[in-house]
Amino acid sequence: MAAGLIMVQQYQRMVVQRFGTFTGTKSSGLYFLLPFVYHGTKVDLRERVARVPTQKYITSDNVVVDMDFVIYYRIMESLADRAVLEVQNFEMAVINLAFATLRAVIGSTTLTDALAERERIRDSLQVRMDEVTERWGVKVSQVEINEIDPPPGVKQAMEREKSAEAIKTAEITESEGARQSQINRAEGEKQSAILKAEGERQAEILQAEGEQQAAVLRAAGFSEALERINQVANQADGRTMSLQYFDTLKSLGDSPSTKWIFPMEFTSMLGNFMSMGNNAGGNSAGGNGSGER
Repeated sequence: MAAGLIMVQQYQRMVVQRFGTFTGTKSSGLYFLLPFVYHGTKVDLRERVARVPTQKYITSDNVVVDMDFVIYYRIMESLADRAVLEVQNFEMAVINLAFATLRAVIGSTTLTDALAERERIRDSLQVRMDEVTERWGVKVSQVEINEIDPPPGVKQAMEREKSAEAIKTAEITESEGARQSQINRAEGEKQSAILKAEGERQAEILQAEGEQQAAVLRAAGFSEALERINQVANQADGRTMSLQYFDTLKSLGDSPSTKWIFPMEFTSMLGNFMSMGNNAGGNSAGGNGSGER
């Protein structure tokens, strides 16, 4: 620079000033700047990584936690002059801004949320820092939280709470399993009872149908027998019926009984039989007389 020759690398930009007044930004290449008239400041555009040391932060529920995180940032090419003209030491400015911004974010978050929502805290920290660092020509590209360490007493309490929660979950799971098992068993017994009742019902129906068919067949046989008896009876003449009655009287005479009750039909049948006997006698007498004559 004393000789006026300046080499700018590809990953660099040079902010040029003439008599202390900004004149422009130069890209990579070899430049000659007249000493005491022009002044060039080279700016590195490569992404920087800064690990923010562990600090104590207070959550919204007044718990002190130790946290450390890493910031990834770089100077924007179009705003490289701001890193020279707007801030004396942009690297220190970014680190101190990170401390202040994280305190504000953690101060509005409970310990439980801080432990469970690291991504939300990270994104919020990046957005809030990026809004401020833009005026320095710096872009915060990423923030990663390494560790959130609560006090030992809080750790022990959280471990006990976690253990109790695990036991509770296990008991709930076990009771739910037992409940489901009872439901399945009851459902099985219900289905078994339904099937058993359906089987008994079908058996009773089949038995009733069988008895009905048997009764129908018996009735049909009895009806057919009566019909045949009636046909035979219609073909029998009076003499045959009279002989049947006399056989009945004969069997009554053999019995030890001394009194009998005869239906009216019997007397009418007896009268017919007597009339047939008289007719037979008259025919015989007539034959003899004709013979004698």
